[in-house]
Amino acid sequence: METETVRTAVAAALAEDQAADDVTTRWSVPETLEVEATMIAKQSGRVAGLAVVQEVYAAVDPTVKVRTTVADGDPVVPGQPLAWISGPARSIITGERVALNFAQRMSGIATLTSAFVAAIGQRPVALLDTRKTAPGLRAMDKYAVSCGGGTNHRLDLSAMVLLKENHLAAAGGVVPAVRRVRDGMAAEDTRVAIEVEVTTADEAREALDCQVEWILLDNMSPVQMARIVERRNSSGSATRLEASGNITLDTVADIARTGVDAVSVGALTHSPDALDISLLVALPSPVIAC
Repeated sequence: METETVRTAVAAALAEDQAADDVTTRWSVPETLEVEATMIAKQSGRVAGLAVVQEVYAAVDPTVKVRTTVADGDPVVPGQPLAWISGPARSIITGERVALNFAQRMSGIATLTSAFVAAIGQRPVALLDTRKTAPGLRAMDKYAVSCGGGTNHRLDLSAMVLLKENHLAAAGGVVPAVRRVRDGMAAEDTRVAIEVEVTTADEAREALDCQVEWILLDNMSPVQMARIVERRNSSGSATRLEASGNITLDTVADIARTGVDAVSVGALTHSPDALDISLLVALPSPVIAC
């Protein structure tokens, strides 16, 4: 992740939360109180986003110190400390929710990704992410995928060509769409990889004949995928095959066995369960009763 990207996301989150006007904390927590707090995992998983937590507190109050006890990508268990945080109580409490929001989401993505990687096992199949990310958080979502052992695919619309069903319909099919793309690249004197999404064996054959870099096999059965893999292999084509479409932890192993080069899973970033993480402040003295 680029530092400036993280800072921009953190600044937006803190502004959204009106962190500069935390009336509850300002009116209830003594101004001079210094405390220590612990960020703790409350369930097993894979951690990610600790650098973002550090950036949150750097933005809230540079005097707050964050010392991580694990690294992004590490497995964690319930009760395991992830970071020690010390400094002004007001600052730590004000930044708590934003810091946890980032850490919980990113750790949830890393945890789900690691589960898919484990299900694929030792097969030489890459687990790819997609552009189905939270608006404004793509860099962090994709970083979290890498923390879980996944591979980042297309970052944005400029990174590569991906001809999906609407592109193919508008262009008149696989062959004319690929031709138009290559003409466009030549006219602009540029070169990027071309991927074509197909839903039938005929479309896959056309895409193979076009010698594109990638073919995305969308919502096909393992039997259909295996046949296309066999056709690709027998032709000597260097085109790589990506399986996609509602792939789950229950189905990913069967799909990986077909011989495809990669599987892409939108659920890694569009619907991960947040990892349960808490931040607990240790008071240096007894609380005074009302």
